[in-house]
Formats: sequence, structure tokens, C-alpha cells
Amino acid sequence: MDLDKLIQDRIRDVNDYPKPGVVFKDITPLLADHVAFAGVVDTVVNHYGRGTVDKIVGIEARGFILAAPVAYHMGAGFVPVRKKGKLPAATFEQSYELEYGAETIELHTDAFQPGDRVLIVDDVLATGGTARAAAELVRRGGGEVVGLSVLMELSFLNGRDRLDGLEVHALVTV
Repeated sequence: MDLDKLIQDRIRDVNDYPKPGVVFKDITPLLADHVAFAGVVDTVVNHYGRGTVDKIVGIEARGFILAAPVAYHMGAGFVPVRKKGKLPAATFEQSYELEYGAETIELHTDAFQPGDRVLIVDDVLATGGTARAAAELVRRGGGEVVGLSVLMELSFLNGRDRLDGLEVHALVTV
């Protein structure tokens, strides 16, 4: 099976979403295909190895969908990073720039034990703003970021260059 081709065939472009000029990468067809979805989860787990991390961070919202099964299969806890105002307890917050605006994300202050090894999982690496902000939140919370795993890297936006040496694992690069 050519997982790279399967993934690319199951991601559709939606023009002018969420605003004119943006080409949104819709992963819902991939999620609906059991073979493609399982292949993505298995590839991330196999890349890092079971038992190598303590927590998996999923970034709202599509990162949750990928991160939760990865956490389960790796024997790790799942920690959500959410948009500002969505978490119920005390949080750290971090603002950042998107390719089409600005955002603030949050993480519970008690999400990690000091020295927890943390893998960040998201759907797309674009400009790197979200991933960089999530990594900063993990560090502020006492975790050690071991890497970032993404379904797709949009290399033309050079997001990897903004991640200050963070190890990036992308299943597909376009």
C-alpha cells in the first residue's frame, strides 16, 4: 500500500475557506476511510515507538482526532490544547499569528508532571505559529517536547523554519 498516495487522495482542497484566498485542506474524507485513518495513526506510533512519550498533545480541533488514537496506541495520556476560553481550570495561554489572522490557545497548568516527555500532534503544519505556540505552552507547563507529528506539511509556507530546532515528522509534504 502506498500510504503517501492514499493520504493525498483522501485530502480535498476547499478554495476560499475560511476566507477568500485560503485553500483549506479538508481531512474528513481521510478520516472516513478506515485504511487511511489507521495507516496515519499506525505510522505516527511506529515512528516514535510505544512507551517513548508520557503525553500526547492534540491541538484543537482536528489535532484531537489524530492525537487521541495515537495516545491510546502509544500508552500515553492525551492533553488537549484549546482555543482561549474553552478549558475549565487554570491555564497558560499563548498568542500567535496564523496565515489568515491571529489566535490564542491555552493549556491547563496541571497537564504535565515535571519532565514529562510530550509529543505534539496536529493535522497540518502551515506557517508554524500554532505548533510553536503549543510547544511553548508545553515547556511552560513543565513538559519536554520530543517532537511534532503532522499529517501534512505545507512546505511552501516554511513553517518548519519557525520551530527553533523542534523535530518535525510529516507524513505528507506538499
